[in-house]
Amino acid sequence: MKVAFIGLGVMGFPMAGHLAKAGHDVAVFNRSPEKARRWASTHGGVAAATIAEAVAGRELVAMCVGNDADVRQVMSEALPTLDPGSVVVDHTTASAKLAREMAASATQRGVAFLDAPVSGGQAGAENGQLAIMVGGDALAVAVARPVIGAYAKAIQHIGPAGAGQLTKMVNQICIAGVVQGLAEALHFAKQAELDTALVYEAISKGAAQSWQMDNRWKTMSEGKFDFGFAVDWMRKDLGLVLDEARSNGARLEVTALVDQFYAEVQSLGGRRWDTSSLAARLERPAR
Repeated sequence: MKVAFIGLGVMGFPMAGHLAKAGHDVAVFNRSPEKARRWASTHGGVAAATIAEAVAGRELVAMCVGNDADVRQVMSEALPTLDPGSVVVDHTTASAKLAREMAASATQRGVAFLDAPVSGGQAGAENGQLAIMVGGDALAVAVARPVIGAYAKAIQHIGPAGAGQLTKMVNQICIAGVVQGLAEALHFAKQAELDTALVYEAISKGAAQSWQMDNRWKTMSEGKFDFGFAVDWMRKDLGLVLDEARSNGARLEVTALVDQFYAEVQSLGGRRWDTSSLAARLERPAR
C-alpha cells in the first residue's frame, strides 16, 4: 500500500521502518528534515519536504506526533490533499475530544480518521510489538489493520471515535498506580535492609508479579531511569486523563496523587527520566 508516516520521534522512526520492511511504499515527513532524510537513507523510502507532499496520493497516513495541537496542524495540512477513501491513523496520545473533532472533519471530506494510541514504549516500537487500541469506523479499521500490524503484536478496535484515546487513558491510570506501588515496595525493602534481588525472586512468581516489576525492579533498585517513556510525557498523558475525569465524573484519587509525585520528580531534574523514576523521590532524606 502507498503509506505516509508523519512524525519520526523515538516511536515513529522505527514504526515507519517496519512499514518499509513489510514492503509498503512509504513517504515520511518530520519537522526536522534531517531526521526524515536519515530515515529515507536507512529504509529506502521518500523524505517529503511538506506534509502535503508526503500524503499526496497515499491510501493510508499514519502519524505519531506530540499533542492535540500537533495533530490539528498535521490534519489542517493533510486533509486538503488526501483523496476520498483514504484512512488516517493517529498514534499520538491525545484527547478523546480531539479524536472526535478530527473524525468529524475527516468524514466531511470522505476520509476516515482513526484514533489509535499505542502502548509498549520505545522497545515495543523498535521490536514491532506494540499494543494498539483503536477508535473509529470498523471498515476503516479493517483497511488499516494489515498495515499497522507491521509494528503491532495486538490491535483492538474498542468503539467509535475517541474510544482508542479513552482506552489509552485507562492504560496510563494502570501504569501510574502500579509503578507507584512498585516504588514504595522497593523503598520499603531497602529500609528493612532486605536483599532486593532475593525479594524480587520471592514475590515475582506470585500475585505481585507485573510487567513493571519484571522489567523495572532491578533498574529502579540501581537508580537507573533511562529506559524509555519520559516523565514529561507521562505528565502530559495524566493531564489528559484528569481532564477527562473532570468531565465524566470519574474519581481518580490515586492517579491525581501520582501525577503530583511525577511533578516532584520533574523538580528533581527528572523530566527526561523514565516513569519508574517515582522511586527517586522516595530515596530523598525525609524532611
